[in-house]
Amino acid sequence: MPTDVERWKDELYGEEIRERLFEFAEAGWESIPDDERDAWFERFKWWGLYHQRKGQESYFMLRVGTPNGVLEPGQLETVAAVADEYARGPVDNPEFGAAYCDWTTRQSIQLHWIKLEDVPELFERLEANGLSAQQACGDSWRNVVGCPVAGKDTHEHVDAWPVARELHETFKGNDEHANLPRKWKVSVTGCDEGCGQGDINDLAFEPAEKHGELGFNVRVGGGLARKEPRFARDVDVWVPEERVVDLAGAVSRLFRDHGDREDRYSARMKFLVDEWGAAEVRRVLQAEYVDWELESAGEDLRESYTYNAGGDEHGDHVGVHEQPDGDYYVGLNVLVGRMGVEDVSELAELADEYGSGEVRLTQRQNVVVTDVPEADLEDFLAEDLLEDYSPDPHPFMRGSVACTGTEYCSLSIVETKNRQVRYARWLRDNVDVPAGVTDFHVHLSGCTASCAQPQIADVSLRGMKTRKDGEPVEALDVGLGGGLGEQPRFADWVELRVPADEVPGYIRNLLDAYEAERDGEETFREFVAARDEDELQGLADPEETSYEDPYMHNTKTTWYPYADDDGMDESPAPTDGEGEPISADD
Repeated sequence: MPTDVERWKDELYGEEIRERLFEFAEAGWESIPDDERDAWFERFKWWGLYHQRKGQESYFMLRVGTPNGVLEPGQLETVAAVADEYARGPVDNPEFGAAYCDWTTRQSIQLHWIKLEDVPELFERLEANGLSAQQACGDSWRNVVGCPVAGKDTHEHVDAWPVARELHETFKGNDEHANLPRKWKVSVTGCDEGCGQGDINDLAFEPAEKHGELGFNVRVGGGLARKEPRFARDVDVWVPEERVVDLAGAVSRLFRDHGDREDRYSARMKFLVDEWGAAEVRRVLQAEYVDWELESAGEDLRESYTYNAGGDEHGDHVGVHEQPDGDYYVGLNVLVGRMGVEDVSELAELADEYGSGEVRLTQRQNVVVTDVPEADLEDFLAEDLLEDYSPDPHPFMRGSVACTGTEYCSLSIVETKNRQVRYARWLRDNVDVPAGVTDFHVHLSGCTASCAQPQIADVSLRGMKTRKDGEPVEALDVGLGGGLGEQPRFADWVELRVPADEVPGYIRNLLDAYEAERDGEETFREFVAARDEDELQGLADPEETSYEDPYMHNTKTTWYPYADDDGMDESPAPTDGEGEPISADD
């Protein structure tokens, strides 16, 4: 039997949601019937809106897609302005203030505390400047990701930005691909560093050569969520650049027709590839979905992949890098991907003053300012903003990634952003970095949905609960040794339900063991891979330290973790279009 979501989508989905969304916005939050809210909230996702968690009724998170992470001149200024005007809630975050932007692990932007009544005007402001929330969420083509400096990078074989842009323009709002069984994630990589992260996408185009021509090999069925991670599988297909859109549409239609619509847990391309096998996917693709002869895979370039590969090369584009045209791009580290609106506005001004005004977002939640002339580089690097968003960050700061967490997300089990900020700072100040380690990834995901991509980190953290001293506390599962590169590897989960305040001590003890026991210049990833489960579990113990955690109690039971009075009864939600509480008696 089709799921509730499939029934709702059959009734109304895609572009036509917008009209009803605007009608509800005009009439106000209370105009959405109580018994229809689940259906409408599911549909609103197609236009980038997620209803926030319990206790925050009437508030939404808005996701804005930026294809390949490219923000054209003037667009970041628009983002800062709309965040400042529309993304202010009833309580400030103690670390980030009243309004801020989140850069995501899929090169998108998230704003919080959005009121339904503001959506039409907010959309108008975004769309007037070439930005859109269309299909930023929902069962459709999500934001197309890739190398954040495509077209600006000396390491690339193919400029993948025109390819990503054409995919975005072809499939966003395309009725034929608007209603898929689940989300559809696509990556295009043109460089030799592998920063497009094709391995964890439903459909990946990766640089390859055939007949002396550069094009793309095709992989399908990658993904991380729900404790069922898969690396994308090679389907033995090579396409030239001009065939990418045709091939992408064919694979999307195959998933549309054959993906599971009866069980949303299984409704991802990775499970279809599990069931069929890569060879059968290729056979069906050739027999039913393309009208030309598919070419076998060409010579891939994966042996040069350095991004998140566990060695001493970063590949994350943080730092100062020369462009092919002689200008420079500068990658800035944004701790856990969150910037206050004042800093976002200043970044937009600096990008305009020193560069072309273009800013790009990375899959590590960082930002890149492009097109800085060499003559202006020294002055740009001396700007005060770069003291907080460094192009040369400490390894523990550089490697920190965190999802939204219980601050807003109904799925999350634990607080994430503020916690990971504190983890990174405590590690920086209290733990010696082992010799030779310049890149050390710690990813904190609030639940098994894996939005922080924990399975591909040196230290993987996943939200759980446990009891400590007889009291329920927030806790984390700990995994080790994940990463991408030529030979990607998922983390081994070695510690379960570690109280959150004992995790920094565990990491310190772990790195002490690594330093003492490593074989010569063995990388941390090699060190983990060389040990079996028992050895890994015996490497280190959790430990209380001087680290102080912001929230050990169950933040899932609060209306907002950072409110002075955070009990559900203290919530002002729901509110009206002016942010005033709506009486339960109305």
